[in-house]
Amino acid sequence: MKNDVLKKDNSFKPYVPADVYLPEITPTSVILGIILVIIFGAANAYLGFKVGMTVSASIPAAVVSMSILKGVLRRGTILENNIVQTLASAGEAAAAGVVFSIPALYFLDYIPSMLLISLITLFGGILGVIGMVIYRRYLIVEQHGILPYPEGTACAEILIAGDKGGVSAKMVFKGGIIAAIYRLIQSGLGFFPDVIETSIPKLPGGVIGANILPSLVGVGYLIGYKVSAIILAGGLLAWVVIIPLLTFIGANVNTPIFPSLTPISQLDAWGMWTDYIQYIGAGALTVGGLVEFFRALPVVKDAILSSFSKIRTSTSNNTLRTERDIPFPYIVSIFLAIVILIALIPQMEMNILGAFLTAIFGFLFVSISSRIVGVVGSSSNPVSGMTIATIFISAIIMKSIGYTGIKGMVTTVVIGAIVTVAAAIAGDTSQDLKTGFIVGATPKAQQIIMIPGILIFAGMSGFVLTLLNNAYHIGSSELPSPATAVIAVLVKGVFSGNLPWGLLIIGAAIGAIVELMGIASLPFAIGLYLPVHLSVPIFVGGFVRTLVEKYRNNGIESGTLYASGLVAGDALVGVLLALLTTAGVAEKIAIGSGILSNTVASIVGLVLISIIAYTLYSNSKVEEN
Repeated sequence: MKNDVLKKDNSFKPYVPADVYLPEITPTSVILGIILVIIFGAANAYLGFKVGMTVSASIPAAVVSMSILKGVLRRGTILENNIVQTLASAGEAAAAGVVFSIPALYFLDYIPSMLLISLITLFGGILGVIGMVIYRRYLIVEQHGILPYPEGTACAEILIAGDKGGVSAKMVFKGGIIAAIYRLIQSGLGFFPDVIETSIPKLPGGVIGANILPSLVGVGYLIGYKVSAIILAGGLLAWVVIIPLLTFIGANVNTPIFPSLTPISQLDAWGMWTDYIQYIGAGALTVGGLVEFFRALPVVKDAILSSFSKIRTSTSNNTLRTERDIPFPYIVSIFLAIVILIALIPQMEMNILGAFLTAIFGFLFVSISSRIVGVVGSSSNPVSGMTIATIFISAIIMKSIGYTGIKGMVTTVVIGAIVTVAAAIAGDTSQDLKTGFIVGATPKAQQIIMIPGILIFAGMSGFVLTLLNNAYHIGSSELPSPATAVIAVLVKGVFSGNLPWGLLIIGAAIGAIVELMGIASLPFAIGLYLPVHLSVPIFVGGFVRTLVEKYRNNGIESGTLYASGLVAGDALVGVLLALLTTAGVAEKIAIGSGILSNTVASIVGLVLISIIAYTLYSNSKVEEN
């Protein structure tokens, strides 16, 4: 297949032409999608509470769908498979938004009702979907060939390869099998670690490491060298410059420096990242996100005005199938209805100003989230950074109008939680819409099918969180929910007048300086905020892409297919391990844990990930059809 995704091509033609009509939303695709919503949503909720991370479900859902519809039932079109993965990913994305925000309420010693949790999930999810209706043309269509959307692209490659069979399918599944075997031996059986790191000689506090995962190498290949290098630069600034500087200055400091509760002299690199770097990264992310938002405003304005101008036109008669969205009047009506309901429903612990802030931040961070995942993918979407920015500003405003104590803090967290769910859903929806754009789906069908997925998980979320809290207590060692601890600290800091302004301003200044140098500040800020351990393997993949472009340019296409397979195989096993963790059997199968020493296991992991990178290069060759 000609790979139109990785270069600008205004004449791009989808796999299924616009004038061809195939079944999309069918009883089979809806039922299968709902089953996957429940499975992936519950698994991701538990995994997020346990380890502070979630896994993207789009690719696993696409593979499962193809296996069932094509392999078992011997039926189903590529567009039906696309609907299944779109629906299934809604539950996973909603779960990510929930676990990165709502647990902050428990940290504030406030136990939310099941109804409140469900309403936050529902309103945030729908805001995320309708926001992407507005941004779709700019981010998905106008930026095609510029924003790679690695998971959406990989998912499309898998669906097309599965539909076509032949060489393309073999390349995707070859990468998937290799990645799946690797990840099973690594994380499932526990023979070598997911993360390796080493201290840098002669640089106290300096640490470099890598998450040795095939999916990250694949993502790096898909986004290319330039963006992956900018992301790595942000990570190196944090882990090789700022953390060592803090270590040097604080070597003899035995008194905690706010916001940390531990003296710098007693903090390791990870402790400094948690207590200091994340705040700096949040400041940089805010600047990078705002810059991208204002850059997109002219196009977004044109899209909105164009939508208003077409209010009275019939989209079914005058618009190509592959360009149809939910009609704009419905979008405006739903948006206004949600804002009004947020303000009026007593259980929301909200007021009119809070509802207005939710609408403003939701519209802002939907675009930022969608732009970010266009670069690094949904699994690396720093929604917690957007949550921090939302809660930070909202808390200041709410406090300034007289909201104090637990009432003010709860209202602020609810605002942030709705926006977080919206941002998570928007990021995931944009990946799904990119998949649909490539395979030739009807955008309106995808946008509509997201709603029942969100409704189902919203109904589940209140029950699931209440059940988990009653059983394990959110915030305990059983369910530490590490991603939301900093949010509770931030809220308490604002309302008590004790906030790390300096760190946030430093981060904002770094973002502004990067922009002044003519470098895109958003990917740099992503690298600054995330552990460098994620940036390193992404850069490796980007570097392999450069070698392929230089020495075997005609192999970009097959390399993309193979990289997509790496992402898919890793993601499938990631979801499987999440389910095993939820079932409590993951530790029982880790038979290799402790057999190798840390040093030997790290060396083995490094050698194997190098082999993965080499296979990516060696499989980037001209296809023989």
